[in-house]
Amino acid sequence: MSRYAEVIVLARRAEEVMEPLTRPDEDRDWHQCFTRVDDGMFDGSRMPSVECYAWVIQFIRHNWRGLLSHLESLAWPDPHSVQVLVRDEDDDCFGLWMIYDGKLVEVSLPRTEREPFSASVTGVLSRTDRRAGE
Repeated sequence: MSRYAEVIVLARRAEEVMEPLTRPDEDRDWHQCFTRVDDGMFDGSRMPSVECYAWVIQFIRHNWRGLLSHLESLAWPDPHSVQVLVRDEDDDCFGLWMIYDGKLVEVSLPRTEREPFSASVTGVLSRTDRRAGE
């Protein structure tokens, strides 16, 4: 069964920490690479800042199991700035994970609920304010 999940990592001054995740590594369960997106890509200046970067990736199937725990274990220069957004193919919206007390935990978003789903690494995040049939 083919599934996809999109993951976005936002963090300040984390280029060195994320660099190993931007190249293929056969020792990891996930064999794809994050793509770095910086502020220069949005405004066209080609002069990105070192303040904040984003990394994006789309995973096919379940080859990203263990990614959240791996991200949690990294030596982030500013752990309070780390935000991980995850949207599995059945999710209504991205879920948000942040580091609290050294642990990467999902932040409750208003008007959403996450339910377990065996075909998904994180379960399914649904909007509770959606009307039936929308």
